[in-house]
Amino acid sequence: MAQSPSSSSRVLSNSALSLIWFGAAVSLAEILSGTFFAPLGLAQGIAAIVIGHLIGCALFWLISFMSAQTGRTVMEAAKLTFGFRGSVAFSVANVIQLVGWTAVMIASGAAAAALLVPVLGNAAWSVIIGALIILWILIGTKRMAIVQSIASVALLALTFVVSAAVFGSSTGTAPSDVEPIGFGAAVELACAMPLSWLPVAGDYLRKAKHPVAGTTFATAAYGLGSCWMFIIGLGLALFAASDDLTTVLASAGLGLVGIIVIVFSTVTTTFLDAESAGISFTAVFPHCSSKICGIIAGVLGVVLALVAPVANFQDFLYLIGSIFAPMAALMCVDWFVFHHDASHQGFDWPNIVLWIAGFVLYRCSMSWDFILGNTFPVMIIVAVASVLVHRGIAYARRRGSARAEH
Repeated sequence: MAQSPSSSSRVLSNSALSLIWFGAAVSLAEILSGTFFAPLGLAQGIAAIVIGHLIGCALFWLISFMSAQTGRTVMEAAKLTFGFRGSVAFSVANVIQLVGWTAVMIASGAAAAALLVPVLGNAAWSVIIGALIILWILIGTKRMAIVQSIASVALLALTFVVSAAVFGSSTGTAPSDVEPIGFGAAVELACAMPLSWLPVAGDYLRKAKHPVAGTTFATAAYGLGSCWMFIIGLGLALFAASDDLTTVLASAGLGLVGIIVIVFSTVTTTFLDAESAGISFTAVFPHCSSKICGIIAGVLGVVLALVAPVANFQDFLYLIGSIFAPMAALMCVDWFVFHHDASHQGFDWPNIVLWIAGFVLYRCSMSWDFILGNTFPVMIIVAVASVLVHRGIAYARRRGSARAEH
């Protein structure tokens, strides 16, 4: 089992981690996701949001704790399960999805800010948000925790204002053009958001001063903040009869509040994506600077936000889940059950084959109408299959050794 890092590398306190991950939860993407729950009504919508987040955050905690305990990023920890070459594909996929997320978040933040201050336009707002993201990366981890904490406290206060504006604009009816959604599909959508953070969480939790408490505080802060954002989105659709937060804020005379919330929530969420993209890149090319790679990811995010169609992120979320949910299930079984370390071999083929089967199963399960979504049953199936396969391999090896002795 990998050794924990020295205390000198543990630089993030429980409170700093909590505020960092609350800041990650406060985003337009989470609020927009909440609007899709409107057909379920308030009670069932909140139930689906909470159940989905409980499933997603349980996985968030397990993967984060693995990083906090070992001092490894998630992509480095993947080497323990898939081998140092087998993990490369996950690192590459993570860099691509993080650059994509950076573009999605910049584009959505710029579009919303341009509605409140149209004189600048989408392009200028994209550059402004991108520049702030790069500034956040340049600040560095230790100082970033302080700046991020201040920004998150301000966002916490502003979310109360936003919540009052949303739930105070009551019409009592949902928009007529909202597409229907089943309860299981809603649970899956709520679960997909914390799942999208699985490859990122360990990049910061590996620096927790107190692994158990730090992981728990960070998970709770993200889970509660994300549920809050989803419920705000649900409130937009049900009570404000709109899926556009900027319109509601503007009509309530809160244009300045809207700009602050939109810009800084985008920055406090998206800099994690860009910086983590740089960290994941160094898992493949260790001689590169993670900070420089993170800045390049931020620049690429701005470019893609300006030239690529990145408005629809729902399918993107599901694709991320199909890649990283089976990966997380296998990593958890390997670490918590078998204490397996394949980091010194090129490929761990049993786990790679299991991941491929899990990926195919996840994609096929998208048509399931299970009350708890499809991530939960898929991960249970993958985890059980992993235990059976590894027990079978161990039994076969023992039988082979016994025959050789005789």
